[in-house]
Amino acid sequence: MSTLSLVVLIVGIALIFDFINGFHDSANSIATIVATRVLSPLRAVAWAAFFNFVAAFTFGTAVADTVGKGFVDLGIVTPYVVLAGVIGAIVWDLITWWLGLPTSSSHALIGGYAGAAMARAAFLYGFSGSIRGLIVGRWPITLAFIVLSPMIGLFLAYTLMIIIYWLFRKSTPAKMDKYFRKLQLLSAAAFSFAHGSNDAQKTMGIIAAVLFSARYLPTLYIPVWVIFSAHAAIGLGTLSGGWRIVRTMGGRITRLKPRGGFCAETAAALSIFFPTFLGLPVSTTHAIAGSITGVGAFHRIKAVRWGIARNIVWAWVLTIPAAAAIAWVVFGVIRYFVPAA
Repeated sequence: MSTLSLVVLIVGIALIFDFINGFHDSANSIATIVATRVLSPLRAVAWAAFFNFVAAFTFGTAVADTVGKGFVDLGIVTPYVVLAGVIGAIVWDLITWWLGLPTSSSHALIGGYAGAAMARAAFLYGFSGSIRGLIVGRWPITLAFIVLSPMIGLFLAYTLMIIIYWLFRKSTPAKMDKYFRKLQLLSAAAFSFAHGSNDAQKTMGIIAAVLFSARYLPTLYIPVWVIFSAHAAIGLGTLSGGWRIVRTMGGRITRLKPRGGFCAETAAALSIFFPTFLGLPVSTTHAIAGSITGVGAFHRIKAVRWGIARNIVWAWVLTIPAAAAIAWVVFGVIRYFVPAA
């Protein structure tokens, strides 16, 4: 296979991953607004897809730069490394989708990319040298946000619930929900906007990495066509829906009313915007799940279905190592057939 054909194949697979990301993660964008019955599933999906795409015109590419060259040594990267990494992420995403678990596509992609780079480093320098495939210094803050993201979402949602209940202390619950059914349209838009601003950039970084490794880019930067392609793919994925995960996020962690949905989405959006400006890839899944938990905990701790939450946490903890392991195996298979990989 020629280098050009390989690059076209990998870019296509990366955009398929972005589509799956929209199919998988963007379910989080609509789960609360569907659970509170503010919008029908079809309208909610269209609403989320629109704001996912609009994010392309607003934010820069700091997250894409971080993913492309901040975690993995570019000297190790070949097109085959990127191919194995993306396949590893897609396989893990599909496994968790089938199980109905809201894992993080973002961390699956990062884990897959890292696992493939470590696999190539192991072939070059021996198993003990596999760590040479990574830029170790950038990993602690990313791993820290795996823990901090849901905690920030939980804290912000809990705090917003306190503020809203105090402001509307003289209103009846029915009157509150009348206001927040309208406001939740804005909060859902904000969360979808935040999702598009961070998640689509991860695929941009991967595509830029393969273009650079194949010497189609003189330096690693994000071409305009890559920006639009990534946002279009994630928007189309959102339109296809992810109903198994909507059910888990929207109703099985805790019961939601419009006021709670508003707080959860607003808190999650805020917890994503800040790291996006810093160029940090974070998980929208972690953010919204933590926020929904915060809303449930406000009413009473028992309102949170901790058994479901515990299963979700296990999926999060496993995502990076599982995607990395799958990508390592995939690269090993590729290397067997293409020794120069």
